[in-house]
Amino acid sequence: MGKGLRAGLLVASVALVGGCSDAGGDVQPSVSTSSPAGPTGGQPSSTAPGRPVQLAAAGVVASGLEVPWGLAFLPDKSALVTERDSGKVKRIVGNQVTEVGTVPDVDPSSEGGLLGIAVDPQYPTRPFVYVYYSSSDDNRIARLNYTDGKLGDATVILEGIPQAAVHNGGRIKFGPDGFLYVGTGDGADRPNSQNDDSLGGKVLRITTDGKAAPGNPDGRMWISKGHRNVQGLAFDGQQLYAAEFGQNTWDELNAITPGANYGWPAAEGISQLDGMVDPIAQWRTADASPSGIAFAQGNIFMASLRGERLWATPVANGKRTGEPVAFFTGQYGRLRTIEPAPDGSLWLTTSNTDGRGETRPDDDKILRITVTN
Repeated sequence: MGKGLRAGLLVASVALVGGCSDAGGDVQPSVSTSSPAGPTGGQPSSTAPGRPVQLAAAGVVASGLEVPWGLAFLPDKSALVTERDSGKVKRIVGNQVTEVGTVPDVDPSSEGGLLGIAVDPQYPTRPFVYVYYSSSDDNRIARLNYTDGKLGDATVILEGIPQAAVHNGGRIKFGPDGFLYVGTGDGADRPNSQNDDSLGGKVLRITTDGKAAPGNPDGRMWISKGHRNVQGLAFDGQQLYAAEFGQNTWDELNAITPGANYGWPAAEGISQLDGMVDPIAQWRTADASPSGIAFAQGNIFMASLRGERLWATPVANGKRTGEPVAFFTGQYGRLRTIEPAPDGSLWLTTSNTDGRGETRPDDDKILRITVTN
């Protein structure tokens, strides 16, 4: 493992209790014995130990979206959102939604299609956005020019990520080191997660040209393996957290370190197997089925699909410091993506038009969530 990666990257792997798919009751989460809770007495901490975080839905940012999946903010505080099945990218300015382009060669399926999106950290000097999508043959990442409110030509920078109707991963996010982090799934082929030569079931760390980032363990494309289906990535400074679907018993929030093995398919949830890393928290599949995550005010916020709720889990230095607490249970249906907004709020997307939920008026929506202590 490169010294630069050891010093500059601390990865937290989040094990969430979920289902074998993202196909919804409050839960008593179980936490890894290797990452014990801190002295918060069962209340999640934020900026100060023992102070519970409070969330409120402050309004609807946008509505009438079709399976919104990825969400990323531009320096001008507008946002880009991907639609999984249509392959369209839409821009949100205030409460106005406009279409900015369609990504070519998107092949939607039960869980595949146009998924994650990230904005180049040097935008607009480098006027690019990056998308993760399913083609007819694989999952891949493309770089697209984005100028004057329109998407330009797409250049595929990475292909060959295992693709299937399910377990496609899809979340992408730039880290504080300027490299692109990618959560992948096993492509419904379990051995991929332990196969060092497969991009499936991994957290990748790549350059904007789709190459292995300097300092990756053994010069590989990935920094961690043994994942079933990574759906959420979030940083707290240098610390990376990742959420993933379990199969039938446990979903995970894992504490990931470079080169570590998170156990799938031998392990699901906390298993205490030699040579494998347990999650820092886990949930029953009916209570989670996690998707996007975000870090704010000392908590990892996790959107849950089948569980139809937003989990707040207090964390610090890659460990859980209190008990997870559920918000909005059953109020808005399936919840897919959550991202910190420039004004300090969180934007939370519903996913009721994805074929697995009950569609509600004006679905799907983006909700603005305020966070206080």
